[in-house]
Amino acid sequence: MKIHTLFKLIDQIFPAKVAYAHCDIPCGIYDPQAAQIAAHTVIRMVLLINDLPKPTANSTPEERQNFVHKLARYTDTKEKHSELCKHEVRIIWGDYFKPEHAQANPEIHELVWKIMKLGSKARQEINLQAAEELLQSVNKFAEVFWKTKGVETVRIKSFYPTEREMVVPKPR
Repeated sequence: MKIHTLFKLIDQIFPAKVAYAHCDIPCGIYDPQAAQIAAHTVIRMVLLINDLPKPTANSTPEERQNFVHKLARYTDTKEKHSELCKHEVRIIWGDYFKPEHAQANPEIHELVWKIMKLGSKARQEINLQAAEELLQSVNKFAEVFWKTKGVETVRIKSFYPTEREMVVPKPR
């Protein structure tokens, strides 16, 4: 009990300052790029799945097995990256965005909801349109995110095999 009294006295003499953070760990490092890359990966996997040569009646057992193996791997990657995209957006939306950001950008909640729904659709289906809508929505999310930081953005053609757009901070 004596140590408790000592700590109480120290706390009265040197009170701790209240710390405020907008997330669990106040690292200050947020970037929607991981969500954008995940959305590009979803598109790429859909393209690869659609380009897979389908086995025919004349296909060898090995060719059929290779088809099934590639389809399973592409599908697994597509689903994991759909979920990763949703996860990255949820983290930024939940931990970074503050009420004043939402007030200045009232579309943010609807946009995040749309990303969650499109991410689920991209997981459930081999649907290029849904995958592209997911990327478009994540790019809009990136624009809003950077706007809250006062950073201008540009849309560039990505360097990924999808060759779709990415939103990036404008070079200084």
